[in-house]
Amino acid sequence: MRQVRVGIVGGTGYTGAELVRLLSLHAAAELVCITSRQNAGRPVVELFPALRGVTELAFEDPETPSLRECDVVFFATPHGTAMQAAPALLDAGIRVVDLSADFRLRDADVFKRWYGMPHGATDWLAQAVYGLPETMRAAIPEARLVANPGCYPTAVQLGLAPLLAAGVADPSSLIADVKSGVTGAGREARTGSLFSENHDSFRAYGAAGHRHAPEVNQELSRMAGRDIDCVFTPHLLPIQRGIHATLHARLTDAGDLQALYAEHYRDEPFVDVLPAGVLPETRNVRGTNRCQIAVVPQSGQRVVICSVIDNLVKGASGQAVQNMNLMLGLDETLGLALPPLWP
Repeated sequence: MRQVRVGIVGGTGYTGAELVRLLSLHAAAELVCITSRQNAGRPVVELFPALRGVTELAFEDPETPSLRECDVVFFATPHGTAMQAAPALLDAGIRVVDLSADFRLRDADVFKRWYGMPHGATDWLAQAVYGLPETMRAAIPEARLVANPGCYPTAVQLGLAPLLAAGVADPSSLIADVKSGVTGAGREARTGSLFSENHDSFRAYGAAGHRHAPEVNQELSRMAGRDIDCVFTPHLLPIQRGIHATLHARLTDAGDLQALYAEHYRDEPFVDVLPAGVLPETRNVRGTNRCQIAVVPQSGQRVVICSVIDNLVKGASGQAVQNMNLMLGLDETLGLALPPLWP
């Protein structure tokens, strides 16, 4: 098996560290370069002692020529970085998986409205493939640039996709009540992310409008074949990892929803439809690339779907590796066949 040469741009956050961990388990990938402007020259293990014995790399400046020797480069950078730096790598024939929001939204004006900056690579914006494998598998292998989905949108889409694909849900009735662990806010020191601000508490945020809402609606609309305006409300949980999406829909045709979901995800290696009566927990997917889903029919032609993922794995770095595998024609599960960290 030919070794794939991999680089990471922006490796000092949670998703960068998670990429290093997952790639170290990948039989066909060799991590050859990881960059950080502020930490150039510093060994990765100085910043992440948990990775001692996993990598001997040191951070390099983002202008390093080592990136141009890669087959695939991951961008684990703040929003606005990839759209400036990725085009040069793409023009050099290197394939890119971007974990930021730079290429997720197809409309540059929508991006500017939600992220407060003009888009700097509209030509590539039109060519990017949205990287949710369970809904975009046919397009990803040919993609040169994959926009890795957000963590909230991943949990919401996987939970609602079977209903929309089968046309059995009223598209005007969708509600996504979603909770995330604090690592979803990134590693930067901010008051709202402090332990003392979150421990023993629970709160909603972005209720008047969250930047993941247009991504959710864009992709749900594509699935449904019509405009969707899902009510999306994020909450912050006092846990490190995990997303729990509680999704509500009014049905136009009840049918056997358990069978519908089991059949829809029958061949998906990372989606686990739980038996009737069993509800998912975030700890049961911790450290894995799996999504667990429960279907809970309600009275009055309604259904509740519970969808859980690890926000740093299936919601970010694991999904990015899954996309890389598909782009390169590799076994989709390489580097990702991990049991959960339990308890």
